[in-house]
Amino acid sequence: MMIRKAQPQDMVQVLQLIQELAVFEKEPHAVEITVEDLLRDGFSNPPLFNCYVAEVENTIVGVALYYFRYSTWKGKTIHLEDLIVKHDYRGAGIGYKLYKKIIEQAKIEGVKRIEWAVLEWNTPAIAFYKKTGATIFTDWRIAQMDEATINKFLENTRDKLD
Repeated sequence: MMIRKAQPQDMVQVLQLIQELAVFEKEPHAVEITVEDLLRDGFSNPPLFNCYVAEVENTIVGVALYYFRYSTWKGKTIHLEDLIVKHDYRGAGIGYKLYKKIIEQAKIEGVKRIEWAVLEWNTPAIAFYKKTGATIFTDWRIAQMDEATINKFLENTRDKLD
């Protein structure tokens, strides 16, 4: 097994893992991105995301996808968007190696914080993160707007924006 920086030719398999994660997270139809989106966004200048893959015998079996954010309290931070390991390869230490690679990259980049979201029902992941020293916050909530909500907000506030 090898951990390496993702290459454009990996994006088909990366998307397959993203779709597998969506099924695991009980959102099988939520993935809208395409291979073309991943190629454009991950390999543009500057890229919108960075990605490490775990490869076994020319097959991508794990992905750690991250991007940089900025904290007004801490400065440059990393957001770990997805840490995915193919179902049949879980429990073999692949997720740990990808996770460690992100932490090593954070150290190289001089970031002050790494953050990510974990579903409250994903107790194995929560236990893993706690075991590594991560803090799992219970007093912060994630807020987001999807495309439909963005459009509805703008439509409802059209006259109020000016």
